[in-house]
Amino acid sequence: MPDTHIMTAQDVSVGAGAAQAADMPEPAARDENPPASLLDGIERPSQLVGMDDVALAQLAGEVRQRIIDVVSRNGGHLAPSLGVVELTLALLSTFNIEEDKLVWDVGHQAYAHKLLTGRAQQFHTLRSFGGISGFPRMAESPYDHFGVGHSSTSISAALGMALARDLSGLKHHVLAVIGDGSLTAGEAFEGLNLAGHMGRRLIVVLNDNEMSISPNVGALSLFLSRTLSRRWVRQTRKEVLNFLRSIPRIGQKLAVYAMRGEWSFKSFFTPGMLFEAFRFNYIGPVDGHDLPSLRRHLQMAAAVEDGPVLLHVRTQKGKGYAPAEKNPTLYHGVGLFTPETGQPVPSTAKVPSFTGIFSKTLVELAENDERVIAITAAMPEGTGTDSFRQRFPDRFVDVGICEQHAVTFAAGLASQGFRPTLAIYSTFLQRAYDQVVHDVCIQNLPVTLCVDRAGLVGEDGATHHGAFDIAYLRHIPQMNLLAPRNEDMLRHCLFTSLNHDGPCALRYPRGAGFGVPFDGLPRLLTPGRGDLLQDGENIAIIAVGNRAHPALEAAAQAEQALGFRPLVFDPVWLKPLPEEQLASIARRFDRILFVEEGVLAGGFSSAVLEFYADKGLLRGQCIKRLGLPDSFVEHGSQLRLRELVGLRTKNIAAAIVELAGQKENAM
Repeated sequence: MPDTHIMTAQDVSVGAGAAQAADMPEPAARDENPPASLLDGIERPSQLVGMDDVALAQLAGEVRQRIIDVVSRNGGHLAPSLGVVELTLALLSTFNIEEDKLVWDVGHQAYAHKLLTGRAQQFHTLRSFGGISGFPRMAESPYDHFGVGHSSTSISAALGMALARDLSGLKHHVLAVIGDGSLTAGEAFEGLNLAGHMGRRLIVVLNDNEMSISPNVGALSLFLSRTLSRRWVRQTRKEVLNFLRSIPRIGQKLAVYAMRGEWSFKSFFTPGMLFEAFRFNYIGPVDGHDLPSLRRHLQMAAAVEDGPVLLHVRTQKGKGYAPAEKNPTLYHGVGLFTPETGQPVPSTAKVPSFTGIFSKTLVELAENDERVIAITAAMPEGTGTDSFRQRFPDRFVDVGICEQHAVTFAAGLASQGFRPTLAIYSTFLQRAYDQVVHDVCIQNLPVTLCVDRAGLVGEDGATHHGAFDIAYLRHIPQMNLLAPRNEDMLRHCLFTSLNHDGPCALRYPRGAGFGVPFDGLPRLLTPGRGDLLQDGENIAIIAVGNRAHPALEAAAQAEQALGFRPLVFDPVWLKPLPEEQLASIARRFDRILFVEEGVLAGGFSSAVLEFYADKGLLRGQCIKRLGLPDSFVEHGSQLRLRELVGLRTKNIAAAIVELAGQKENAM
């Protein structure tokens, strides 16, 4: 995938549905230690400093093999990490990471870093519940200098560290490693802009692994950028410019002409013009798989004392593993696969994913409505919009990692009569909150936000769980919010959103559906009207989205234990609320259980309780809420995490039984 966003472990695997449809165990810990190797002897990155190039090359091979081995069993970000093995070795063997600070952008590529900073013996637990994270985390290791997970933050964070260093009177280096895809995001350019303005010592390593910033002109380019970056050359340049400026009357013009000539000369041979414009000293491009060359250029960058440096490194995603080299997009984020062939482990699941149903339905609806436009922020495969791209290339736009731009771009389309759909992960939509408020909702424009990965996503952990979308969308005026409980309802929700004259968002989870057959053609849903899934007595269960089916199963289990059937209600609409039906439930039932896969603080149940309080419907009922806690949920399988937070069928059944035994509260 040409983006630096997250594709979760099963996104490109045939086994995507199986992990969601069955209670699969976590990857088993290895019973035997691997054979003795250089890698297993590395406990601290300082051990790399004394290694010669031959030993480092051997170590690179061992690191690659370990990454392939573990990711084949645990899933994860394969191609990005394979592409930076030599770069990681060069960084850790050139700099003193005990003191120097290193920030990885996004963190997709940090597996080699983890292996070489004391975590080789724990690496088999990668992305497993209770194991090490798939991303750098400050709490996990003192060598993870900044926690990441979303793109384009590294330069800003590193610049903050550089200023802190200077204010503290320290002398260590600060480095940021950022991919070419991450440079499409505005924050990266904001960081470059301020770094150039401040002139602090800072090294930015551009990992250019797919997008060609400029033509590669080989040795001549390397020679020019190396020569033009040496200290004596920079000093001579300053002296010449100062001399020219000192000439009366014409000095300033001569200096301008000289700089223009230099810029033209350098830009003809090197890709450094953009970064020189940001007042960075530019070095590169450098072969990112040539260890000796990488180390020399990193030393050169470290020697620069008069402002920030950008070292341009060209790497190959998937380097060293033929299937990933051939198709780096497919192997960006993978599920389980066979290392010898690269083929995904077959799945026994027959149920399509929510994302797959969305993809198919969007194409079908676009066949009959030329106003429909599909937009994604560098995630065509992950969001399922790649099918739309193939069918309607003129009506598909991948904006890159630019979520803020994506929302406002969609608003512009909507203002001209089109019906744009922005397919985006819940966690990434957070980055465009202001644009949702100001550019979409205030103007009441018909933009459909297709909020994928709502709820717990699994192994990618806290930075990627879609925990907050209900809370941050439901309070915006003009916004409509739906939560389809299954794949059939997703079709109806999407059709309704595309035909609504105002902003709509529909949230749906990662993973397989429930095998529910389609009920005819997509139909319009009545705003503010939910579905009574099961009438009952004594206890009412109000279950949101994909928790409705487990709530039905839990009600059946509880019925056997309690001797009565609870009511189960799916609100469908989280905004506007199905007020009439919710009011009826409050009047009929003394015990109400809410179930939602989102944060309880400000979530759907909060909205209903606010409504009950405003309408005087709270009269001492026993109320229990199940949802995500006021803490960040760690990584692990979706099923394990749902059990952890109490959202699986058995947890809901236990809550029903517990609620049945409670006495009424005075509220």
